[in-house]
Amino acid sequence: MADKTARLLYGENPLTLRFPESVSILEMKALQGLRDPERAVYAALADPIESPSLSEIARGRKNACVVISDFTRPVPNKIILPPLLKILEESGIPRDKITILIATGMHRPNLGEELIYLVGGDIAEHYPIVNHYCRDPESFRKIDEIDGAPIEINPHYLDADLKILTGLIEPHFYAGYSGGRKAILPGISSYETMKFMHSYEMIAHPKVTNCILEGNPFHEYGIRVTERVGADFILNVVITQTREIAGVFAGHYKHAHLAGCDLVYRHSVVDLDERMDMVVTSGGGFPLDATFYQISKALIGAKDILKRGGTIVVACECREGLGNPEFCEIMRSGCGYQEFCKTYSDPKDFVIDQWCSQSIYQAVDHAGPIYVYSPGMAGDDLEAMGMIRVDDLQETVNRLLPQHEKVMVVPEGPYVVGRVRD
Repeated sequence: MADKTARLLYGENPLTLRFPESVSILEMKALQGLRDPERAVYAALADPIESPSLSEIARGRKNACVVISDFTRPVPNKIILPPLLKILEESGIPRDKITILIATGMHRPNLGEELIYLVGGDIAEHYPIVNHYCRDPESFRKIDEIDGAPIEINPHYLDADLKILTGLIEPHFYAGYSGGRKAILPGISSYETMKFMHSYEMIAHPKVTNCILEGNPFHEYGIRVTERVGADFILNVVITQTREIAGVFAGHYKHAHLAGCDLVYRHSVVDLDERMDMVVTSGGGFPLDATFYQISKALIGAKDILKRGGTIVVACECREGLGNPEFCEIMRSGCGYQEFCKTYSDPKDFVIDQWCSQSIYQAVDHAGPIYVYSPGMAGDDLEAMGMIRVDDLQETVNRLLPQHEKVMVVPEGPYVVGRVRD
């Protein structure tokens, strides 16, 4: 029987695997890149969704804060930021009064060459750029509470005369979709605020999942916080499988974001009639698969279409290894899902990054064997998590295929969402 091939997103160079024709491939519906993305950005800024144009909003403002995603998100900043910044300056806001705030959440700061990669050399040299530090008291100020938890946000944003959010809209395994309100929470929120948003109870909620907004408390709390702190304008994009801009959504922080979510839903969500015996997936390629921390997204996506006890095979480069120290400590402890739940379900025992550990343990608890192809990961670390390190991905797949009747390959990993009709 003739083979078919699938190119799994992996680092900066996709991996090509061969499969028999009987294997299904889960892919997003094709998105076309815009012919002139820069022109599309200008058009969106001039005629935004449910909002006056950016130039009208900016006129008369003394200063601005433009929030951007950090290095872990493939946002095409070098295309979307220059038109936005140009309009702000033409509207009378001096360049030195435009602060670019990197929404690091709980991630590391983006400095040096990484910063240049993120925004381009010209912007890095000529604009004030600030990284958010969630545990530095100078990086947040309390303005209110939400269900007893403090709302603490970066003061560069709070004190700005004009507040702008930018980002990428794609499926997100907690918020439903990235982009929009997520630039504020968790992007520029304090550790204490994020403890509430990433609590054990929150992550365990059945509607805290990919491509669901209605009834999703992670999304709904994000909207409430955004309404409280304010957002004058957003500029979000949707990208193709090859990371070209497919859609530009600018304007009102809620309505423009929902328009982008609709495009993502139509192209990234695929309905399935039944669960699979085996899922072969990817970590999403660089920069998403730089650490195993982010691979939780691919594992949750595989779990959601997998029969209980089924097999997962995941390819992820992990050039930076496992992840942050707190995450490493949890995952290297060797605790199983039940022990994890017993320890970390108590809010008093909350530690940074436990939410990604929780998601990984959910996948480990649901699946049978999980095979990981990742030169950047140590076999001991994978074994402690209950996974199996493999050195030859094609050989592993060939060996496992005869043992599984229904097999699904997800080349784009967390960027496409399978939804079983059950």
